Amino acid sequence: MADIIPVLDLAPWRAGRPGAREALGAELRRAFTEVGFYFIVNHGVPQDLVDATFAEVRRFHAMPLEKKLALKIDEHNIGYMPMRGATTRFNALGTTYKPNANEAVFFKRELAPDHPDVVARKRFRGVNHWPAEADLPGFRAAILTYCGAMEALGRSLLPLYAAAMDVAPDWFDAAFADAMYTLRMSHYPPSEPMDEVTEWGLAPHTDTSFMTLLAQNRVPGLSLRLPGGEWIDAPAPAGAFLVNGGNLLRYWTNDRFLATPHRVINRSGGERYAIPFFFDAARDWPIDPVPTMVDAEHPRRHATTSYAEHMETYQKANFHHAMEKKEALQPA
Repeated sequence: MADIIPVLDLAPWRAGRPGAREALGAELRRAFTEVGFYFIVNHGVPQDLVDATFAEVRRFHAMPLEKKLALKIDEHNIGYMPMRGATTRFNALGTTYKPNANEAVFFKRELAPDHPDVVARKRFRGVNHWPAEADLPGFRAAILTYCGAMEALGRSLLPLYAAAMDVAPDWFDAAFADAMYTLRMSHYPPSEPMDEVTEWGLAPHTDTSFMTLLAQNRVPGLSLRLPGGEWIDAPAPAGAFLVNGGNLLRYWTNDRFLATPHRVINRSGGERYAIPFFFDAARDWPIDPVPTMVDAEHPRRHATTSYAEHMETYQKANFHHAMEKKEALQPA
């Protein structure tokens, strides 16, 4: 099954080889019209950094529960979400499932308390909730380093997305100048015997993002549904990143690129950790279909939206803390 998911070798692009952007753009277009996932290799992110970040995830989730709960997730989707703190409804495949059997902590771009967006209480532009340095020495610095590397990787791929959509290399530059991103650091305990139709580590769903970058996990558990309806276990080639898009990529492409459903269940018998990085345009950037994605055969399918608008709908549908929120933020 490994050859079903295309592998894009970024070495020619990173080396500045003539024609590399166009060639990789064609491969990316095929990946998104046939599968919805692809691997990247020779991407420039050191494996030592990936390994160190997985070690930080394990350190975080090994903390006592009370210390994690002190970093409780907020309206910005920043902080700690306890086990079974979300139920997949929005972006779900069919049925409403039981709460997902995972715990996670979320970090976004580091903003100072006096940043104008923080002061204005703009949704999804809050301050990160860090554990005390005494509890997890070096944790904050390590996570910020990883986020910086992931943002740089995401930006390096944007000209390839432009090539896949037949627009200029800098088409996405302005939209992603102040990109939104989220690092989710998840822990999946071993699954108990259960009815997998109603409970999962992460129920079948599509992502929200323009781009999801997933470092490969040595513990299996992720599977994806091919366009024909067949579920396959995702392989995990060493040193690669698995990349997919979600609903916001569909909006940019007028539904011509796939947002492929996927799910997680940890049958390994041990602990499983994951560090997906979700990369998106600026909070309020108007998301309209790229002009080359609309024609007589493919009329426009979606109204203008934004990251903030789409994510607010998603949060209210899926995350228990958002459903229980009593006081809305002031409009911004």
